[in-house]
Amino acid sequence: MNDLLSDCSTQLRDAIHFLQTMVQMESPSFDKPLVDDLVRFIAKRFAEIGGEIEFARSEHAGDHLIVRFAGKTSKRVLLLGHTDTVWPKGELKQRPFKIDSGRAFGPGVVDMKAGILLMWMALGSLRKRGLENSATVLLTSDEEIGSQSSRTLIEQEAKTCEAALVLEPALPGGALKTARKGVGRFTVKAIGKAAHVGIAPRNGINAIEEIARQILKIHKMTDSASGTTVTVGVVQGGTRSNVVPAEAVVEVDARVTSMQEAERILKTIMELSPELPGARLEIRGAISRPPMERSPATGRLFDLARNIAAQLGMDLHEGSTGGASDGNFTAALGVPTLDGLGAIGGGAHAVDEWVDVEALPKRAALLAGLVNAI
Repeated sequence: MNDLLSDCSTQLRDAIHFLQTMVQMESPSFDKPLVDDLVRFIAKRFAEIGGEIEFARSEHAGDHLIVRFAGKTSKRVLLLGHTDTVWPKGELKQRPFKIDSGRAFGPGVVDMKAGILLMWMALGSLRKRGLENSATVLLTSDEEIGSQSSRTLIEQEAKTCEAALVLEPALPGGALKTARKGVGRFTVKAIGKAAHVGIAPRNGINAIEEIARQILKIHKMTDSASGTTVTVGVVQGGTRSNVVPAEAVVEVDARVTSMQEAERILKTIMELSPELPGARLEIRGAISRPPMERSPATGRLFDLARNIAAQLGMDLHEGSTGGASDGNFTAALGVPTLDGLGAIGGGAHAVDEWVDVEALPKRAALLAGLVNAI
């Protein structure tokens, strides 16, 4: 382990330059040309350390990158990440890449361009030491917008691997993520009947009143004891104040810790019924990401990581989060999945996003040791 750490430390200067270049190549989820440019740049860097490059074309999102490394064993490990960020084109002008007091700043630096960097550092160090492992790097381009074009690809690659290691940012203090909530997204539309509020209000059916009643029912689905939250985040309705509104719609976010809760929420939302006579409801949506539940296999994988971390002088912990990642898909397949192996930092999706630069070599060595051990 000390040799791997030494290699990762030696390449830190080059690694920081690689990170800076990635951050400076903006990659908003909805800007395919920009994302594709970044993907091809990253592909060249992985090819330089012996990776076999493959692109999975995507019509609307950026192309997905697959990098395969041949090893001496049939056991293959999946390293999973994404190239897209939540930041729009031009954000870099407001917050250019910089390093200040041991922290790197810039849009997308922690979520998750530093995670991509750690994959490159770890696999490069293993190759340098002659530790050739069968590993697949999969970098999707639409994780921040639901992974609609990449989910099938993720699941196909995961099924061929012994484990999935997800390079999303670590929890505070460097803890790994062994559980994540699943996510459901729904729209509930109330359809009433328009009428003049002064002349014939009784001829109308107020869709806003109907959707208000539904909001109260939806919020009652939250179950704090099980960790389930159901939130109405967007409300729209009506046309003018002197017209009984004929339509109103809400957007609903559901977060669940288990498939049992996912099934309960899905059933309850889809079976909502109108309260006002003559009103109708149109309901669309689904559980878009299954929960990443902590399995015994994931527990064993974490124990392995903790032992490797101890050899590097790190006291590694685990935790859970309400956010979802592509690791939710791999875990749902029964593939042992360890998440949060990315950079130590903070401010993901926020303007103060940062990465602990000095921690990068140890995080890369931890990943290298874990890949080699698996």
